[in-house]
Amino acid sequence: MSDPVSWLLIEPGWEVVGADGASVGKVHEVLGDPEADIFDGLQVSAGVLSETRYVPAEEVGEITEGRVQLTAR
Repeated sequence: MSDPVSWLLIEPGWEVVGADGASVGKVHEVLGDPEADIFDGLQVSAGVLSETRYVPAEEVGEITEGRVQLTAR
């Protein structure tokens, strides 16, 4: 297992998985204010032609290099 990292390191393309470990999609955009260290959430895309889905910061669990685990599906 990788060590947890800060939300400031999340990049588009990182894998997003639900609490059960099933793939939800990929990070499309990170939302927040890095200067004030305020993390608002993520825009997640399930595929090239799919619309993005907003995931609030409250639903983001462990963040490791290249992977974001959600606390819900």
